[in-house]
Amino acid sequence: MTDFQCIPIATETADRFRETGTDDRGNQVRRFIATPDGSYPCRHCLRLAEPGEAVLLGSYDLPKPQGIYWTPSPIFVHEAACPRADAVYDVAPIVRANPLVSVRAYDLRDQCLYDLGHVCAGLDVDAPLRRALGDARTAFVNIHTARPGCLLSLVTRVADRP
Repeated sequence: MTDFQCIPIATETADRFRETGTDDRGNQVRRFIATPDGSYPCRHCLRLAEPGEAVLLGSYDLPKPQGIYWTPSPIFVHEAACPRADAVYDVAPIVRANPLVSVRAYDLRDQCLYDLGHVCAGLDVDAPLRRALGDARTAFVNIHTARPGCLLSLVTRVADRP
């Protein structure tokens, strides 16, 4: 597979949610306690919250794509500071843990490459991700939850890291 990295949200964004209690759309963040049967994927450490951990839910303004395909996304972050993920060559644990994900590839003009889009179980994301990143037209990939559509992670080739 092409060398890649799942890019977490910026620490400054996670800290701002925690410190101000306000999300990117001006909403008050909502606090939840992770349960054993729930899924609370932190977009900063890219891991699921453990049962009993507090998480914050807020609206996040995606950095990519811009223009026509831009959209905000609901995201969770741990209420307590957590280390920002920095694992290269690994699919984020929150992607693998999700029962149904949507792989969305975009070109340099932020145009969605419909023919590279794919919906699958998070455990089966390797082949569609490899296909998208292996296509020369792809500038980046966003992986979302397929049902509610929340961003799980931006994915870039290692040479293209922001």
